[in-house]
Amino acid sequence: MSDVEVDDAPVAPVQSGGAMDINQALQEVLKTALIHDGVVHGLHEAAKALDKRQAVLCVLAENCDEPMYKKLVQALCSEHQIPLIKVDNNKKLGEWSGLCKIDNTGKARKVVGCSCVVIKAQDFKRITSLGK
Repeated sequence: MSDVEVDDAPVAPVQSGGAMDINQALQEVLKTALIHDGVVHGLHEAAKALDKRQAVLCVLAENCDEPMYKKLVQALCSEHQIPLIKVDNNKKLGEWSGLCKIDNTGKARKVVGCSCVVIKAQDFKRITSLGK
């Protein structure tokens, strides 16, 4: 992906001084990790990152069609003590992780569903150190 597509990933505006819910916080974390190339999409890449213990966070979509897919990701997360967050819709997760096109008005178009997203550890350490 080019940097232009990554920088245009849709994110809801953060209200200063207001409380964030889990979805807004997750959107911000995914956007920051996406900018710094710390996001892994899909089962194969996610399983590799989880098995090598390179992951700091895993996000799984609840509406995944394949039960063995969810079972594998949950087992890898529990085996390696990696936090797992579940979201209700794979289209939302795909949009948050940059698997979409952004039109001129800033709306997400052609959103691709994504059932699993992993944020890698070495990139997360670098990302959090930049924010300080």
